[in-house]
Amino acid sequence: MNNMLEQSRLRAVGALGQQIWLDNLSRGLLASGQLAQLIAADGIQGLTSNPAIFHHAIRHDAAYQAALPQLRTALATPEARFEALVLPDVQRACDLFAPLYRESDGKAGFVSFEVSPRLSHDIGGTIAAARRLWAAIGRPNAMIKIPATPAGIAALEEVIYAGINVNMTLIFTASQIQAVRAAHRRGLARRLQDTASVQRIASVASVFISRIDVAVDALLENSADETAVALRGRAAMAAARIAYHDWKNDGGFAVFAAFGATPQWLLWASTGTKDPAQRDVRYVEGLIGPHTINTVPDATLAAFRDHGEAAATLLDTDIDADRAVMAQLARHGIDLETVGQQLLSAGLLQFEQAFDQLLALTA
Repeated sequence: MNNMLEQSRLRAVGALGQQIWLDNLSRGLLASGQLAQLIAADGIQGLTSNPAIFHHAIRHDAAYQAALPQLRTALATPEARFEALVLPDVQRACDLFAPLYRESDGKAGFVSFEVSPRLSHDIGGTIAAARRLWAAIGRPNAMIKIPATPAGIAALEEVIYAGINVNMTLIFTASQIQAVRAAHRRGLARRLQDTASVQRIASVASVFISRIDVAVDALLENSADETAVALRGRAAMAAARIAYHDWKNDGGFAVFAAFGATPQWLLWASTGTKDPAQRDVRYVEGLIGPHTINTVPDATLAAFRDHGEAAATLLDTDIDADRAVMAQLARHGIDLETVGQQLLSAGLLQFEQAFDQLLALTA
């Protein structure tokens, strides 16, 4: 297979109206030219990061290790050292995506950086951190990541009102999506009330996919019922397609669009396949559709480049079948709201632990 054909698999997704973002960031990725190559050759349109990604990068990248002794002398706290290590990389990544940001009129080319997971239940702390990080990065195509806890959702309204781009993360349930959407619009509405511009204020709602299937399949695996067996691996994408259907058919954003506001797109996160029995690119191939984003880890990106099939999945054309999946799950006693709340708690714990571990590296 020639190189051009390999590249075309990822570029073809963009032609179908979906942005592919990379779920990774490190100094090595930048210094090696790999990120620039992904943008130029594969049409990657954005990037996300999180505490687990940075923990891995700082632990294994010699460039970070070499910078630490001076930072330990210059800065008093591990968190300040962490930010001094990685925020220049966030800025460099933003600069690499800046041409795309300009060409797309502020609709692509974003780089996400997360507030401290320790603030996940602190409304005021989250707002203050978002303002501080936005100013420190100083790039119009930065996005501040905030977990979709009740406190994070409350903070979203204020941060959007402040004119800051936001990636709401760790979304697992329909109720989270609805609350995030409402908070986003409240922030925009307040700007309009103040006669402030709502243009070029971007936000995405990051809906986690594969973790839902892992949790639901674990609940189904002990059942020998044929319907339970048939449901395995279907919950996450059915829920995602319903979310997309609801988003597409919601006319409530029209008043904001009239003033030039950008809709809050759905972003599919956690799209690496965790079940080795399943196709390794199923969560990319199965969720391609206009006005969506898929943030993809390195291994899944490489797999799709090698053998992925880029085709419009028509996300909301068989919505009755997806609703039937939800009804069948309910008959088996599985409530996705309950599962999602458990996954949110587990995700917060995972990021808090990764954050504590990376701060230990900078202590």
